[in-house]
Amino acid sequence: MKYPVTRFKSLEVALKEIEPMVRDPRHLQTGKPLEKFGDMRPREMLANWLLCATFEVIENRELLFYSDPIGGDGIIRDEATGETWPTEHVYVSQHSKGPDAKGLILDAVNHKQRNGAAYCGGKTLVVFLDTPAAGVWFPNEIAKALPSPLLFDTVWVVGFFMIETGGVYVYNLTLLDVTGGNAPAFLLRIAPDFDAWNVEQIQ
Repeated sequence: MKYPVTRFKSLEVALKEIEPMVRDPRHLQTGKPLEKFGDMRPREMLANWLLCATFEVIENRELLFYSDPIGGDGIIRDEATGETWPTEHVYVSQHSKGPDAKGLILDAVNHKQRNGAAYCGGKTLVVFLDTPAAGVWFPNEIAKALPSPLLFDTVWVVGFFMIETGGVYVYNLTLLDVTGGNAPAFLLRIAPDFDAWNVEQIQ
């Protein structure tokens, strides 16, 4: 059975739609679900775009994100192979309480894990970390402290990093997986006119 889904024509078109949400982060903090995108929240849309845009650069893949017709937080799809990755998102807001960023991230993962294997299995968990005041955190350390067994296929942490001179928005993305020795971490820079982006691997 096929379900109706919604997607943008390209990541370039999606970025232009997301631009107002990035420029006014209140949309990311309190924005209402977008009905035409399967009730995906603005921050979920941004995070899915960040993941697609990062892999497009580092792996030369054409990825797009779709609404999830069965209630998830979006589906990432490789347009060449048809491979898909359903996503589940959790938001760590500026008002979240915890000892530090590590504790907040692990609490967020554990909160979602409580839904059980049937809920988590086959999904990519995306932690949107919106708490710069929580301080520095170390990806390898958190990756090694993830719950065992980890019910999700993978866990990503994404979040705003800074605005560079000239109006370049910078986001960080980290895959909490130390299989290759270090948890892969990236910086994605969005051009001031929101017409292009580039990705730098920093770990």
